[in-house]
Amino acid sequence: MISRYFLLAIRHLRKNRGYTSINIAGLSLGMAVALIISLWIIDELSFDHYAPAHRRIAKVMINAHVPNAVKTTAFAPDDVMMVPFGKALSTQYNDLFTHIALTDFGKGNSHLFNYGDKTVSGIGLTAQSDLPILFGFRMLTGTAGATKDPSTIIIAQSLATALFATTDPIGKTIKLDNSMEYRVGGVYAELPKNTSFNGLQAVLPWDSKNNDYRSKNTNWQDHNCHLYVQLAPGVTIQQATARIKNLSTPYATTYHEEAFLYPLDNAYLYNEFTFNKPSGGRIGMVRLFALIGAFVLLLACINFMNLSTARSEKRAKEVGIRKTIGSLRIQLITQFLSESVVLAIAAGVIALLLVQLSLPFFNDLAAKQMTIPWTNPLFLTAIIAFTLVTGLLAGSYPAFYLSAFRPVKVLKGKLQVGKLASLPRQILVVLQFTVSLTLIIGTTIVFRQILYTQDRPTGYNREGLFTVDMTTPDINTHYEALRTELIQQGLAENVATSDMKPTNFQNGNSVDWAGKRADQKNIGFNNVNISPDYGRTIGWKITRGRDLSRDFATDSNAAILNEKAVGFIGWKDPIGKSVKLGGKTYTVVGVSADMVTNNAYDSVDYAIFVGGGWVGEMIVRIKPGNDPHNTLAKMESVFKKYNPSSPFIYNFVDAAYAKKFETEQRIGNLASVFTGLAIFISCLGLFGLAAFVAEQRTKEIGVRKVLGASIPNLWALLSKDFLRLTMISIGIATPVGIYIMNKWL
Repeated sequence: MISRYFLLAIRHLRKNRGYTSINIAGLSLGMAVALIISLWIIDELSFDHYAPAHRRIAKVMINAHVPNAVKTTAFAPDDVMMVPFGKALSTQYNDLFTHIALTDFGKGNSHLFNYGDKTVSGIGLTAQSDLPILFGFRMLTGTAGATKDPSTIIIAQSLATALFATTDPIGKTIKLDNSMEYRVGGVYAELPKNTSFNGLQAVLPWDSKNNDYRSKNTNWQDHNCHLYVQLAPGVTIQQATARIKNLSTPYATTYHEEAFLYPLDNAYLYNEFTFNKPSGGRIGMVRLFALIGAFVLLLACINFMNLSTARSEKRAKEVGIRKTIGSLRIQLITQFLSESVVLAIAAGVIALLLVQLSLPFFNDLAAKQMTIPWTNPLFLTAIIAFTLVTGLLAGSYPAFYLSAFRPVKVLKGKLQVGKLASLPRQILVVLQFTVSLTLIIGTTIVFRQILYTQDRPTGYNREGLFTVDMTTPDINTHYEALRTELIQQGLAENVATSDMKPTNFQNGNSVDWAGKRADQKNIGFNNVNISPDYGRTIGWKITRGRDLSRDFATDSNAAILNEKAVGFIGWKDPIGKSVKLGGKTYTVVGVSADMVTNNAYDSVDYAIFVGGGWVGEMIVRIKPGNDPHNTLAKMESVFKKYNPSSPFIYNFVDAAYAKKFETEQRIGNLASVFTGLAIFISCLGLFGLAAFVAEQRTKEIGVRKVLGASIPNLWALLSKDFLRLTMISIGIATPVGIYIMNKWL
């Protein structure tokens, strides 16, 4: 019986090829968009699921409760921990955890790896030996825990290939940053893009001499690492948190501190906090794209509904005759649903083909590694269910609408058509274009927000500015000679050093001053070590006092505050005042304009710039008027002269600043593509509907042409009703879009 329904459905669809083609095109595009968005959502939701035990992995974090502190939405927990905390977990709470790993904060630092005459730049992370085991690194050779030996590292397959080609790297010695030598103890497969440590090319031993500052640190107030744990079987997040929450409390002298475990599965998607509570984050984008996917599929289904009900007059007699000879309504509904399911199956096959062909483009656009899991039974089951649900959804309204015709009226030619009969179709057209126009408004505002933020004054000049990592002893030893030669040869306008790049201030430490109030104790300052030439090199503006200078020997004890820090402290005249940072006293000699350094969408952070101290970044400004390409080529020979063991690797500051917008750009680009497809699907349905209306009015058009009507007149006649519907859509979509995007902004 069912096979007969499907056979009749196929015959009917073949008979009406034009109508069928439009429906299949719209449905296949809608289904393809929904499938691609589903793959993107699955990739997002499975972030860090590369680790086999990801459900039992957590990040240790700290909540600080400061008496009388001013609460702000930025009042969030700290994920930068203390080394003694990790040691205490290993010795006192090993019944709670199977693996514990302290790591350098961040996702690693740039290093030079040398073997023989080959030198490769890559990202290396200093971490305890449990990290690769905890995150499930797939070892190709060697062992994941090899870094227990302080002289051993493990490396990624790409780094092994770059240094050793096809030679077995195990046991070979690599020189790191032209100073420390390490033996290769293992090679792991490249980590996928949807993991915390994607791009990591080496894990360095925690107990090496290079990491003495952290590995031997006993200061409970020095937050300088990340801490990951894997829960023992049967232990819950809540149970472990209850045991360890007060571990560091006795050591916090200025505020009450409580530790807690934050699940790894939440760390990526729920990474924003308000008043120490998770308040969202990237999960908002996941929900947004799920909504877009549902809407685009709905638009395709609306096309089917519109075209099916528009053709109701042509199928009315068929319904009437079948009912007269005894067909039940449920049989007619089954027949019409069979047609929509057959059409959905055809569209589903085309949609899968479209997804397979377009995935490389979307992977580039979204920086993903999405694939269709053809061999996964769950995926195949989901695709079948998705196709059937789409077919039933698209055919539901036409099936119930057509099967409701009364045979007496139909056979007597009294079937009602006209304005009242077309009202449901008009409502669906308005809904289609309202959704499409709302997507247009949203995408436009996303891009305008990105452009607005990119044009935001940063407080320094990025043009011609680049940084070089000072990773080798040579560049540190010969810095002054290198700086002098770059300037004397007319290649650089100025050169300076700092411990951080201008686009990424990572530190956030406490600064003390006379009269500091209780409500000011919970705020950390970006503290940046700089050389005297820093301000003139980056082109900042000193608003009060003076800049640091080589002419003042005492400037190794001098500090410059930004305007926001001065306002927070409450000083009317900060020049000459003393501040204490890290146990050392500095004299404020100047105030700089605020600089945008970290998140370009956030407000400016409090900052203090101090002379002296460790530096690891050289900052160079190309002399204005020089051709950058030729200048860099000449600079390379100068760098090679004073830093022969390292290739000339530089990073332009404006490119690093642009990377801050990559996520938003990708989201905007994806939204643009899906919005364009939504508009195309809506227009495709409108085209089919308009063509059908024109077909119904063939005689009227012929009479009008005989009486002298021109083609523009006829075009206006056929278009005015649809134009009116799109104007109604604009009237609805504009306030809706403005309301939604106002919330987003």
